[in-house]
Amino acid sequence: MRTYVLGVGFDDFSLEQAAQHAYEMIYSGRKTYVVTPNPEIVWQSRKNELLRIAINNAGLVLPDGIGIVLGARVLGTPLQCGRVPGIDFIALLLEKLSQSGGRIFLLGAKPGVAQTAGENLIKQYPGLSSICTADGYFTDSDAIVEQINETKSDLLLVCLGAPKQEIWISENISRLNVPLCAGLGGSLDVFAGNVKRAPVFFQKHGLEWLYRIAKNPRRLKRSLSLPLFMLAVFFSKSASRPPL
Repeated sequence: MRTYVLGVGFDDFSLEQAAQHAYEMIYSGRKTYVVTPNPEIVWQSRKNELLRIAINNAGLVLPDGIGIVLGARVLGTPLQCGRVPGIDFIALLLEKLSQSGGRIFLLGAKPGVAQTAGENLIKQYPGLSSICTADGYFTDSDAIVEQINETKSDLLLVCLGAPKQEIWISENISRLNVPLCAGLGGSLDVFAGNVKRAPVFFQKHGLEWLYRIAKNPRRLKRSLSLPLFMLAVFFSKSASRPPL
């Protein structure tokens, strides 16, 4: 059973469990997809029904954000395994796929970024048999779906940013001949070396969002969704209490 936080259901898996489950999903013979919502995405889903449906229809929903873990705890339904960062999840899944000669397709980011990310990943995981790429500036989904299908990939990473990536996967999953898709935001820029992750201290303490604001103050406006998210959780908790 999933743990629901403001209408979005999360699977309670550790990082290792999530990666192993996703690996098994690839070879299960059933197409599905993975999403990794943080509080900002959950907040968006309250007013975006397509996004909420896309998330809840995913085969695996992972809590990528300390706010999700705190929210679940406040609601009295704690996620025992804690936060599962999407980029760490996919790195472990790629390691597993490299042991079986998996084929990957990277979709998203500016022109050239996915290609550089693919070159770096094939060096890091030499067991992968192929990595194909396309940037995120496409206008014809039919053509992109056809291009992806021609590669016979095992895993498609869609990095178009939320909510576009979740909705795009949901709307195209039936046409994609890929066992598993995953929405991973700006991960391609990290894999390409264009963006550095927060230091380990910030990662371990769930403070990557704070580090990103410090590095790029323009993100502050987007981050205002975090306190709004927590307020909504507290009001939701209050509303769920029986009258005295």
